[in-house]
Amino acid sequence: MNRRAFGLAALLALPALAACAPTDPMGAQLAAQPVRVVFFEDDSIATSEEAKAVIRDAAEVAKRYPGAPVRVLGFSAPEPGLAPTVALSRARAERVVNELVAAGVPRGQITQQGRGAVPFDAVPVQSRRVEIHIGPN
Repeated sequence: MNRRAFGLAALLALPALAACAPTDPMGAQLAAQPVRVVFFEDDSIATSEEAKAVIRDAAEVAKRYPGAPVRVLGFSAPEPGLAPTVALSRARAERVVNELVAAGVPRGQITQQGRGAVPFDAVPVQSRRVEIHIGPN
């Protein structure tokens, strides 16, 4: 096939290729969003400057995609007795939600859940976290 015939064939194939293109580029971009993680000190709901930077970043992304679901999941380190760990994980999630709202994310766009204790033997601080998921996860 010569160059001209190849070029013509490529042009004729464009409509078929366009039909194969993703119809929801926003959905693809949201699916590629990483989980943002905020870490906390033991028995604390205070957010450090690092944590606030993570929350601001998540807020900017959430505002770029109005209506995209934002899920906030709180965790705590394993401790004796389940109720205190669940309450602490809920309080951490609520703290992050409040900061997201203060940064301009509509409250109706956010769901939250305190998941309680989660063991993480290697590095205990990783148990004391809140995860921010943006998009359909």
